[in-house]
Amino acid sequence: MIKELDTVVLTTDLLEHGLKAGDLGTVVLLHKPSGYEVEFMTLDGETVAVVSLSPGQVRPVGCREIAHARPVTTK
Repeated sequence: MIKELDTVVLTTDLLEHGLKAGDLGTVVLLHKPSGYEVEFMTLDGETVAVVSLSPGQVRPVGCREIAHARPVTTK
């Protein structure tokens, strides 16, 4: 079960927000009955996007996964 402040993995590209599947975000708000407000940030703390997502667009971080860094183009 995903909770507020959990780190989640984006499962689909959201190119309009500069996000790609596999990007990590933090759940900042739970939407009732389901869904999440997720903040995506650069590694130095700059917010890239805050997006409302359905449960099918994110998943919990799994065991035995490793983070991967990629450059983000600014808007």
